[in-house]
Amino acid sequence: MSIIIGLTGQSGAGKSTVSRVFTQEGFAVIDCDAVARRVTEAGSDCNRELSEYFPECFDESYVLDREKMARIVFSDRESLELLERIEFKYITAEINRIVEELSEKSDYIVLDAPTLFEAGIDGSCDVTAAVLSDEQLRLGRIMQRDGVSAELAKKRFSSQHDEDFFREKCTLIIENNGTLAEAERSAQEAARTIKGMFGNACKDIKNS
Repeated sequence: MSIIIGLTGQSGAGKSTVSRVFTQEGFAVIDCDAVARRVTEAGSDCNRELSEYFPECFDESYVLDREKMARIVFSDRESLELLERIEFKYITAEINRIVEELSEKSDYIVLDAPTLFEAGIDGSCDVTAAVLSDEQLRLGRIMQRDGVSAELAKKRFSSQHDEDFFREKCTLIIENNGTLAEAERSAQEAARTIKGMFGNACKDIKNS
């Protein structure tokens, strides 16, 4: 049995950097965005169900037009909630399968999940951590990383929780308002804090 860490935060905050450092610290990391992409591959059961509600976002082979879907859901809260309800069902099932596999060999498993709370995955976590960063910094990162306009990036932000939500909900907060080196140091500190919190529990599990 492994310690499960839910890693979340707003778009552009720096979760990828933190995940990379956690990997270096010996944590197994599940990229939940990558899982989401897998469950929405052409012809998947998830896509077939989504096509019933968003037919304009799919062709006859059930290939998802992600850009078209993004324009719809980031402009309409009800559409976003519907998309999430359907996708989360498939994503959660796949994450649980991967966790079961990894638990045989990893003491610590990180769920890098931007929608950790929306999907209800936080309920299976032993600790939750949020990466937070100033909005202007996040905006610049998203525009550079994804090649999107400031308008579309801000639409993404408007569909997400604010900082106060994460500060209230999460066990640990990792601030990322400085240099890359500073972000890496903060992530290292967080990883070591988590090991300090659960180190004895991992030893007990191994010895049981």
